[in-house]
Amino acid sequence: MTSGSEGEAARGLTLPFGGSPVGNGAVDGAQPASAAEVMLNKVPEITLLFWLVKMMSTTVGETGADLLSGTLGWGLPVTSAAVTALLIVALIAQFRAKSYEPAKYWVVVLLISVAGTLVSDMLVDLAGVPLTVTTAVFAALLAIVFFAWWSQERTLSIHTINTRKREAFYWAAILVTFALGTSGGDLLGEALGFGYELSALVFLSAVLFIAFAHFALRLNAVFAFWAAYVLTRPLGASFGDLLSQPISAGGLGMGTVPVSIAFTVCIVAAIAWFVYEQRRAATGRHREMEVSVA
Repeated sequence: MTSGSEGEAARGLTLPFGGSPVGNGAVDGAQPASAAEVMLNKVPEITLLFWLVKMMSTTVGETGADLLSGTLGWGLPVTSAAVTALLIVALIAQFRAKSYEPAKYWVVVLLISVAGTLVSDMLVDLAGVPLTVTTAVFAALLAIVFFAWWSQERTLSIHTINTRKREAFYWAAILVTFALGTSGGDLLGEALGFGYELSALVFLSAVLFIAFAHFALRLNAVFAFWAAYVLTRPLGASFGDLLSQPISAGGLGMGTVPVSIAFTVCIVAAIAWFVYEQRRAATGRHREMEVSVA
C-alpha cells in the first residue's frame, strides 16, 4: 500500500470509491489546472484502512463531542469555540502542505468530525431546530457545495485534489457530510426510535450495498465514494453511541472516556502506519532513481 500522492498518479490505477487518479486533474471532464497551481494530490489512497480510520474518526467525533460538552461539563458553546480554534490551526497547516501528509490530514478529519457533530447538536439542542429540518438543510448545503465544485472544476473526484481551490471545496464537502451524518443518524436512531444497534445495522447495510453496487454493478466511483462517506458518518456515530451510552438509554454503558481513548489510540496507530508506509515508498523510489542513474 502506498500513500495517496504521486505514486497513485504514476501507476494510473483506478482506485475503489474515488474515480481515476490523474496527476494534472484532467479526469471526469475536469479542466487541467495551470502549472503554477498544481500540487501533489492531498488525499490518501482509498483502501480498507482508509475507511476503517474514517469510521473510527466519526466515532471519536461523536463520543469526543459528548465527552467535552457533557462529561467534562464544558457545554456546547465553549466546546464548539475550542474545537473551531483547533480546526482553524489544523486547516492552515494542511493547506500549507504541498502533498498528502498523513498526520496533518487525519488531524483535520478528526477535528472536522467533532465540529460536524457540534454544529448539528448546537442547532438541535440549543436552537431547538428539529432533526428533520437540520438533515434536510445539511443535505441541501452538500448539494450546493457539490454543484459549485462541479461548476468550477468539472470533477468531484478526490484524486484531483491538487489545487487550493479544489482542496477548499473538498474540506467544505467533508464538513457538511459530517454534519449531515450526525443529523441523519440522530434522526433515525433517536427521533424515529430505531435505537443505536438497529441504526448501526441499517447504515452498515447501506454502505455494503453501495460497495456491492460499485464493484458488481459498476456504480460510478465518485458517486459511490461520496455516498459511502456520508453514510459511514452515522454508522460510526451509531456504533460510538451504542458503546458509550448508558444501558438505560439503549447503549452498552462503556462511557465516553474509555471509548474515546480506545478509538483515538487506534487512529494514532493507523496514522503512524500511514507515515511509515509513505516513508518506505519514498525510500524505494529514491533507490530506484539511484539505480537508473547508475
